[in-house]
Amino acid sequence: MSESETTAEQAAREQELTDRVIASFDHTRNPRLRYLLQTLVRYAHAYVREVRLTEEEWNAWIGFLTDVGRITTDWRQEFVLLSDVLGVSMQTIAVNNEAYNDATEATVLGPFFVNDAPFVELGDDIGGGAPGEPCWVEGSVRDTSGNPIPNARIEVWEADDEGLYDIQHDDGRVYGRAHLFSDVNGEYHFWALSPTPYPIPDDGPVGKLLDAVDRTPYRAPHLHFMVTADGYRTLVTHIFVRGDEHLATDSVFGVRDSLIKEFASHPGGDPTPDGRDLGDATWRDVRFDIVLAPRDFRTA
Repeated sequence: MSESETTAEQAAREQELTDRVIASFDHTRNPRLRYLLQTLVRYAHAYVREVRLTEEEWNAWIGFLTDVGRITTDWRQEFVLLSDVLGVSMQTIAVNNEAYNDATEATVLGPFFVNDAPFVELGDDIGGGAPGEPCWVEGSVRDTSGNPIPNARIEVWEADDEGLYDIQHDDGRVYGRAHLFSDVNGEYHFWALSPTPYPIPDDGPVGKLLDAVDRTPYRAPHLHFMVTADGYRTLVTHIFVRGDEHLATDSVFGVRDSLIKEFASHPGGDPTPDGRDLGDATWRDVRFDIVLAPRDFRTA
């Protein structure tokens, strides 16, 4: 039975309950909290009524969320993972990073960012000896008028060729992450690893959910950036590898067309931009020009 097939008496009974629950928050002292809770109730009740949720389905959802809580630890946040695969994380990011001229689009932070990543000089290698193909990354940091932003802090982090981040190991190793600063012309460059696809943690309830709906747990290969500069909105974003098969099915909906870049492949022996000797190893290069929005652009 659909909601439209219910009797007028039944619909009125259901609406009365919704109205009563919403009214129970009328005296919430914090107006924003009142708005959040009342809107949540309105949409949650509408969902239950629209799909005619059965008690068995309700119990299954409660059991699922209980399992999500049980597997969550200090280093594994299954609730964030659930938010990611439902697209809620990306939608929240979209709402909080409004489009402004040609400012670079934001995407998910992900669970593997850590503070106090090692500092590297321009041109250094962030790979830390991890397995993977070398990749030269260069670009600029500018404002929406095209002016260079010197001394912008650029945090970068990525997985190795086996799809693992350093903090997924328990031996304290550090690789694939660093921070550096743009030069006086707003330019930056460094060596990294060519990004490769990897699955999000799929051995828990969220992984079972993806399996049940025939969705892949794989993320499109990417390199993370967080860019900060005084007077500008903090940018959290990735760049993705053009042509990869996972771009259209990225498990957390993080891909944006503007963030897909050409990672040009070079055979072993090709000269590198900085003269680094890689012997017979293949390598790639990519350019990512970053544009930051002003911090308070609505009042600018």
